[in-house]
Amino acid sequence: MTKTYDALIIGGGHNGLTCAFYLARAGMRVRVLERRHIVGGAAVTEEFHPGFRNSTASYTVSLLRPKVIADMKLHDYGYRVIERTISNFFPFENDYLKLGGGPGRTEAEFARFSKKDAEAYPKYDAALEKVANVLRDLSLQIPPNVGGGLSSLVAAAKQGWPMANLDLSVQRDLLDIFTKSARQFLDGWFEHDYVQSAFAFDAVVGNYAGVSTPGSAYVLLHHVFGEVNGKLGAWGHSVGGMGAITQAMARACEDQGVEISLEAPVAQVLVNNSKVQGVKLESGEELIAPIVASNAGPALLYRQLVDQSDLDEDFQRRIKGFKTCSGTFRMNVALSELPDFSVLPGKEQAEHHTAGIIIAPGMDYMDQAFIDAQQHGWSRKPIVEIKIPSTVDDSLAPPGCHVASLFCQQFDPAVDWDANREKVADLIIDTVNDHAPNFRKSVIATQIHSPWDLERKFGLIGGDIMHGTMGIDQLWAARPVLGHGDYRGPIKGLYMCGAGTHPGGGVTGAPGHNAAHAILADRPLIRKLLRS
Repeated sequence: MTKTYDALIIGGGHNGLTCAFYLARAGMRVRVLERRHIVGGAAVTEEFHPGFRNSTASYTVSLLRPKVIADMKLHDYGYRVIERTISNFFPFENDYLKLGGGPGRTEAEFARFSKKDAEAYPKYDAALEKVANVLRDLSLQIPPNVGGGLSSLVAAAKQGWPMANLDLSVQRDLLDIFTKSARQFLDGWFEHDYVQSAFAFDAVVGNYAGVSTPGSAYVLLHHVFGEVNGKLGAWGHSVGGMGAITQAMARACEDQGVEISLEAPVAQVLVNNSKVQGVKLESGEELIAPIVASNAGPALLYRQLVDQSDLDEDFQRRIKGFKTCSGTFRMNVALSELPDFSVLPGKEQAEHHTAGIIIAPGMDYMDQAFIDAQQHGWSRKPIVEIKIPSTVDDSLAPPGCHVASLFCQQFDPAVDWDANREKVADLIIDTVNDHAPNFRKSVIATQIHSPWDLERKFGLIGGDIMHGTMGIDQLWAARPVLGHGDYRGPIKGLYMCGAGTHPGGGVTGAPGHNAAHAILADRPLIRKLLRS
């Protein structure tokens, strides 16, 4: 028999689970359809070598919205985050820089390179925090839909009013961040290359761009609007890995009555007369529902799961032009010992081993990484962030050993990665080894996720960890396409609830939260009353 539901969710990533939770809490019968054998999408913890477990894709937490954590009562299901002792460690050629660690420490670090930069930092931090507050406020609001009539005009005015009331200096910073390159923006605050680099790295995380690329300053802002345990801007480690978050979400969903199906890949969204009817699984089974919400990105949804005859020509053209390319190459490594950095020697665990360790020694280095990728397919000297979660969570590796996440930029997804993945993985290990000469010999095993692997394994088209680039042309009401920025697609009853919608990438839960509220707002009044 064909099964019928109130709503079907395509993809069991964290946003799909978030959306399912809110719909089920409102009384709807919901089923989540996950393609893989494990729930969580890209936020999963997996064993990649006997005895070694790690967050195999998404690897650190900050952006998950406190409202989502509270509403889903994730702490009751084991959610726990350990803050970093210091936030980041940057090894340079003959020196290093540490960020965070308590009041005054960052200023003291900057003063070793520039007293002017040390004095500017508190002002920069305060200015960026004011701008980040704008994004925090907008992150859980449904963007106004262009062409949506009076209600959209009211929504636009409501969301725009707080920005209009900002101090002129904050409005200027907001304009700079949305239009300038990270280099231009940081040139207005700091003078030393090392200090600028410490902030510019956030502008190229999951962003196929250089620090001199116009608009890259916004990606910098996107990575600072989060918080950990109530501390704004902080980053941390989820105990048990990122999969512990999505497992907690799954249990919260199941307690609300959500049905979660694994190894249930969707082959097609069923549409009749421009209205969604349900989905067809690859097994051939058809499931019926008047509402389908896709946690899969817009590129995957509208290019592969929806028949093109169900879309008008203009939307087809625009979704074909939706940019997906984050330039990311992701590795996990099992280690016999901690890296021994030339500029800060020692294999005994120290605070810098618990931080985000970032190999991006200079603004020109980061720009060249992007230039190389454009010209040759990948960076000759890649940008690498190393996170060693086993330093704070010993459940992830055998005694005396460690696991490390290597998040690497810049890599063109158009390259033949099946032919080049091993060669580039060696290049990445050599890059780390240049700064920690014991690294290569300490590697027990590797797990490689090239851009093609990220697409095949996690459904990230173009290997894009953000489900779509985070340029100004693909943000807020224009994400993914102007006229459909409110989570509602051109097919009635088909919604988007993943990171390809506002506010974008990262483990935020915001798209899932917002999409659920859009779905609930569209229910007929009588149905709402019966369900309440």
